[in-house]
Amino acid sequence: MKQTHSLLRGGALFCSLLLTGSALAAVSADEAAKLQGSLTPIGAERGASSDGKIPAWNGGLKTPLQFAANGTPLDPFKDEQPLFSIDASNYEQYREQLSPGQIALLQRFPNSFRLPVYPTHRSVAVEHSTAQAAARNAITTRLVNDGNGLEGFAGVVAFPLPQNGLEVLWNHLTRSRNASSSLTNDSAAPQKDGSYTIMTTQQYFTRRDAVQGLEPDEARNILYYYSHKITAPSRMVGEVVLVHETLDQIAEPRLSWLYSAGQRRVRRAPSIAYDTAGPTTAGLRTADSRDMFNGAPDRYDWKLVGKKTLYVPYNSYRLASPELSYEELIQPGHVSPEATRYELHRVWEVVATLKPGMRHIYSKRHYFIDEDTWAILEADHYDSRGELWRVGEAHSFYHPTGKAAVNAMEVTYDLNNGRYIASGLTNEQRQPFDFGYQASASDYSPGALRSKGLR
Repeated sequence: MKQTHSLLRGGALFCSLLLTGSALAAVSADEAAKLQGSLTPIGAERGASSDGKIPAWNGGLKTPLQFAANGTPLDPFKDEQPLFSIDASNYEQYREQLSPGQIALLQRFPNSFRLPVYPTHRSVAVEHSTAQAAARNAITTRLVNDGNGLEGFAGVVAFPLPQNGLEVLWNHLTRSRNASSSLTNDSAAPQKDGSYTIMTTQQYFTRRDAVQGLEPDEARNILYYYSHKITAPSRMVGEVVLVHETLDQIAEPRLSWLYSAGQRRVRRAPSIAYDTAGPTTAGLRTADSRDMFNGAPDRYDWKLVGKKTLYVPYNSYRLASPELSYEELIQPGHVSPEATRYELHRVWEVVATLKPGMRHIYSKRHYFIDEDTWAILEADHYDSRGELWRVGEAHSFYHPTGKAAVNAMEVTYDLNNGRYIASGLTNEQRQPFDFGYQASASDYSPGALRSKGLR
């Protein structure tokens, strides 16, 4: 009865939004109503695929999860075995369900790289507040300033019914994440022989609407606040980065600052954007490749190819397990495939091509975005000659405490030099996740950097 009441209340809210927002409607009322029918509340196809390999979405995981001592959910699918594995000997028969980057990795490491394929589970739930925001945004949100900003947007999921590539990209940028959280995680960029040094960072993320004490009209053009401080290795301890991520980065560029413990001063860092490579990336990832893509979309033309089915990393609980050591995971050339999990899912396909006269080390970027989360799961990056250069993968899982999908690992492979960087690792952290983190505006002020950076 309680659930029925909630659904009725949600339906009433949706209808009222259709009436009050019709003057600004980004899609028609009939189209928006699909979010209550054939589509999930954030725009994925609710039904199963015609062959039954992709099941219908029924609200996400139904079984309560157990947790490891460090707060990581235990694998609810631990008893499943791979249906099959895709490797260099058989990938041709699965080519249509593989990204160009996955094929390139199979060719680059024919004797060791593979994709273990498991049954598909649509495990990501949609919170009531997320559904409300998506329903509202469907009829009020529009692209402005040549697609570099949003009008009428609030909360999460700007375009649950996207009409073009830019709108799909904005869904990744505005996807549902825990409103305010902190995360202690590790990264490694192994040498060709497999040797590596672990770098540890403490990261903080807060959406503008979750900042305590912030008036509604304050920081109107802010999408979220982010900062991180390096806590290992010792030579880098005390370096802190602060970012005020602006919604329209052409009207108001991203605001960023850096505190250097060695110099003991805070300075503006406008270069933390686009194709710069910071000290935490080993030169293997650009600033706008963190989180698969972030920042301003203005340097590219974004083409929506459509939707397709793809074998993507999914439900990567085992990859985040505290029982898996970094020594087991970090291998020469690529991460160990033993703990990875790939499933067949529907994804949006978007191609970004560098605009004439614009500068970036990537001439083209090819993205595959999960329909159930709007997160980019596969990313292919091409050099100035049009050759595939780097491949990104986000291995995610649904965290019921955070009520959102999080990454067990984000990895970028460099096909030319055979190296990679794996970030977001939490396996060896004692308490990596804090979804109860609360922040005020002062916590994300430049003045707070110095205190965070004290060794």
